[in-house]
Amino acid sequence: MFRRHVATLGALAGVCALAVTGCGSRAASVASSGSSGSGDTVVQIGVDSPLTGSLQAPGQGLRYSAQLAVNIANKEKEVPGVTFQLVAKDDEATASIGEQNATAFVADSGVVGVVGPMNSSVAQSEQSVFNAANMVEVSPATTNPSLSQGPNWKTAPSRPYKSFFRDITTDAVQGPFAADYVYKTLGIHTVATVDDGQTYGVGLVETFTQEFTRLGGKVTVAQTATPTTTDYTSVISAIRSSSAQLVYYGGSYPAGAPLTKQLKAGGLNIPEMGGDGNDDPTYIRTAGSAANGDYATLPGAALTSLSTAKTFISEYQAANFPVQYGIYGGTTYDATWSLILAVKTALSADGGKMPSADTFRSQVEGAEQNVSFNGVTGPVSFDKYGDTGDRVITMYKIQNGSWGDGVYSAAFAG
Repeated sequence: MFRRHVATLGALAGVCALAVTGCGSRAASVASSGSSGSGDTVVQIGVDSPLTGSLQAPGQGLRYSAQLAVNIANKEKEVPGVTFQLVAKDDEATASIGEQNATAFVADSGVVGVVGPMNSSVAQSEQSVFNAANMVEVSPATTNPSLSQGPNWKTAPSRPYKSFFRDITTDAVQGPFAADYVYKTLGIHTVATVDDGQTYGVGLVETFTQEFTRLGGKVTVAQTATPTTTDYTSVISAIRSSSAQLVYYGGSYPAGAPLTKQLKAGGLNIPEMGGDGNDDPTYIRTAGSAANGDYATLPGAALTSLSTAKTFISEYQAANFPVQYGIYGGTTYDATWSLILAVKTALSADGGKMPSADTFRSQVEGAEQNVSFNGVTGPVSFDKYGDTGDRVITMYKIQNGSWGDGVYSAAFAG
């Protein structure tokens, strides 16, 4: 099994003698994870993602991918004497709810760290809460560069929160990769941009625009429409007048799909390209045939192309979860596994004795920084900003009603 070969952290001495005390003594509000009932210390891992609403499909995929990692860790006794349990909270893709969830996770002494969130705006609202409690937050999905490198990330990057980590590359790579592909591969030199006014969408369009204009391209019109926009008449009118050959969209599929559908219905047969926020089957179901020919980028290589992901895919399917693992399945599994290994290291360094909740969270935070293993998505480790070193991006194109396995994938150096 692939998990037996991923850890590089050494043996864990004395953990079997753990007492059920400290931060492992509570198990309230736990999602079912098949606890063995053996008297093991219970260590909880939180998950924060949109479990309801328009983004619930990838959000639930995130949740169940984390659940699979917990189930496997318990089954294979990755940390002897410890049973992991998952606590899942719904942030509804809303910053204020995410902040409330973060506060609740911190208040529960049974939770040692959190996987998530999915949305950059939600992460912004949570970071200071987790950081003040020295609680690790590992995001498998947020891509705004400022989350890890601060508001001046372009000129003077500085890590604002030592508790924040992510195993997905940022829009400092994703946006320029898309711009390079549009200008050089597609040969398109005039585009229109539309963003949803949110942290992710604005940031993605900004990095795309900067690289596209540096290459010599021209952004003929730049528009903003809220995530709840249903009528794009004025936006499409502006695009029509601009002679753009492509629309680059910064946002998520609930708004991106209606945009392309109305664009084509309005007689503008030009492709829409987005980031990972658009890359979901719901985009195709919503837009119908209008989606054919559209593009989206997704950080990382296609899971179906990775030998390291074969076991994850088969075991996820065998688990019969109610939803597909989605675009963040692989990074979520790896993010959760990184927390499991950080717990393992922290306990080993503490001689197998569980300290107080605050002390243990701080120890896990320190261990997370040094985690290194071969995961579902490939090598997993974190740099001085808490970011992944993986700069691979894959370009997907909708053909015959499917995103497929990607038309181009590369590590983008910029």
